[in-house]
Amino acid sequence: MSQAGTGHGGADDRLTPVLRPVRAGNGFEEALEQILQVVRLGLVPGGERLPAERELAERLGISRVTLREVLKVLQDQGLVESRRGRYGGTFVLARTETPGEEELRRRLKDVDVEDTLRFREVLEVGAAGLCAAHGLGRAQADRLREALARTQDAPLADYRRLDTLLHLTVAELSGSPSLTAQYAAVRARVNDLLDCIPLLVRNLEHSQRQHAALVEAVVEGRAEQAREIMREHCGGTAALLRGFLG
Repeated sequence: MSQAGTGHGGADDRLTPVLRPVRAGNGFEEALEQILQVVRLGLVPGGERLPAERELAERLGISRVTLREVLKVLQDQGLVESRRGRYGGTFVLARTETPGEEELRRRLKDVDVEDTLRFREVLEVGAAGLCAAHGLGRAQADRLREALARTQDAPLADYRRLDTLLHLTVAELSGSPSLTAQYAAVRARVNDLLDCIPLLVRNLEHSQRQHAALVEAVVEGRAEQAREIMREHCGGTAALLRGFLG
C-alpha cells in the first residue's frame, strides 16, 4: 500500500471524508478531533505515515505550529511517533492488543449505545439512498466498486479498517459534507465498541453479501432497495453488539 503522504491523489483520497478546513476559533480542538478520527478509523493503518505537515496544515486550514501541537498530543498518547531522516515523518503506531469485555464495559460508560446505533443507521440509510437517487458518475461508481473489492478476501486484521473505508466512501459519495462529517464521528464511536468483540467469520461472510448487493443497488440507481439493504446491514451490526453487551 502506498504511503498516505504522497499527494492529494491515490491512497490519500481515503482521508477526504474526514479532513476538512476547521472553523476559526477552535482550530486546535477541531484539528485534533479530525486527526484522531483518521487514526481511530484506521484510514492510515499502523506503521504507515500521515501526510506531510505542509499538506495536513493546508487541508485543515491551520498553521504548522498548531499542527505540531496536535501531533505532540497524539504522540504523548502513544498513537503516533515522529521519525527523522529522509524517510521520516509522523507514523501511526500499530495497536498492540485487542480490548476485551472489561474494556468494553468501561467504554460503555461514556457512550449511549442505542442512540449511537440509531444515529448511525439514519446516516447510513440516508447516504445509501442519496447515492442511488442522485446517481453516480463512472469515476464515482469505480471508486465504490474498488472500495468493495478491497474488503473481499481481506485478512481479518485489516477487515474492519477496509469495511470502514467502504462505508465512508458511501457517505462521501452522498454529496453531503455535513452527513459525511457526522458519519465519520459516529463510526469512530461504533468502531470503539466493535474493537472489543471478536470478528466472526460467518458474520463477515453475511456482511460481504450485503455489501455486494448494496453497491449493485447504488450503482444501478435503485434507491429504495439501497436504503433497505443498508437498514438491514446496520441492524445486523446492532444485533451483534447487543448480543455481546447483553
